[in-house]
Amino acid sequence: MPYSPVAKAARGAGLLFTGVFTGFLVAVLVLERSLRGFDRHVYTQVRQVELDALDKLAVVTLLPALIITGLLVASTFRQGRRTSWWMLTALTLLVGVLALTLVINMPINADQLDWSVQAPPADWASVRDRWQIAHSVRTSAAVLAFGALIADATRTSHGPQQETPASPPDELPAAPEDSALRQRTGR
Repeated sequence: MPYSPVAKAARGAGLLFTGVFTGFLVAVLVLERSLRGFDRHVYTQVRQVELDALDKLAVVTLLPALIITGLLVASTFRQGRRTSWWMLTALTLLVGVLALTLVINMPINADQLDWSVQAPPADWASVRDRWQIAHSVRTSAAVLAFGALIADATRTSHGPQQETPASPPDELPAAPEDSALRQRTGR
């Protein structure tokens, strides 16, 4: 059953928001990995700059991605159609990203906003490590969710795949009526 234009647009929007969110997480992961070679003062200052606006970008990309994917899954169920495993996997991974963000990353972010650049807490490195591990896990989950949405879109965008029947191996295809072979043999 083909998707309606609204469903196609929603799938496109879901892919867009998930892709932007995933790219954002990958960029932050690269930045965080590069910060590991710097001292506590540099790390604290960069984290406070990150926290100035990057949390807003995460919210305005993750929430629409999650909502659109959830609505597409719910709509498919409501219509009595089977939801693809790709779409369900993406939704599950995005919910996991949100849960991990709420349980680990956001509380650490809130604490880091109060850190002094001149005197970060003594346990700054262990807090950093916990945040970075959780961020690595959620980034991996977001990449997998984005991949699942791409797989779902490419799987269903062409409709059901139909195989062409193979010719029996002992028969050759017939030559056209006006072919040189038919003219020579008279058949």
